[in-house]
Amino acid sequence: MNQLEPQRGKAEPAGLDVVVTTMASDSHTWNLVFLQLLLEELGHRVTNLGACVPDELLVSECRRIRPDLVVLSSVNGHGYHDGLRVIAALRACPELARTPTVIGGKLGIAGSGDPDRQRSLLAAGYDGVFEEGRSVADFRSFVGALPPAGRPLPTAGRPVPTAAGRPLPAARTLPAATASGVLL
Repeated sequence: MNQLEPQRGKAEPAGLDVVVTTMASDSHTWNLVFLQLLLEELGHRVTNLGACVPDELLVSECRRIRPDLVVLSSVNGHGYHDGLRVIAALRACPELARTPTVIGGKLGIAGSGDPDRQRSLLAAGYDGVFEEGRSVADFRSFVGALPPAGRPLPTAGRPVPTAAGRPLPAARTLPAATASGVLL
């Protein structure tokens, strides 16, 4: 056997299966491309559903894929209202009720960092809120603290993913990640 041939073991890949998507009203795609590349760089497998994804399609694809994480991104400023509707649909599905789900980008037209908006999204069922205006490090930290693929989440109530026994960061913001203004 040639030493330069790739060696393929039988170990399961350590990365997460992640669904990245916008919501029905959002036609932006560069944010999704950025997120896909970022998550793949971190070692995760990404299914990018693209822009203008109807709620029913998002739920059916998540039921089919069974992701370890769902990332919803908005750039048009309607993310807050659309996000409330979408998380209700995801949480109403028993197979997805405990799937870690985050939302980010431009969630409102009045600017970012509204603590009431963030609290409302978290109370509705999101595990993280990452609005425009800060660093990608918060999002990376959140993703890095999720349990590895295939590892069961806590069973009591909706899960609170933990890392080394510590709750994950919540209600954080994620920025314009590049000079082109890509948002979560």
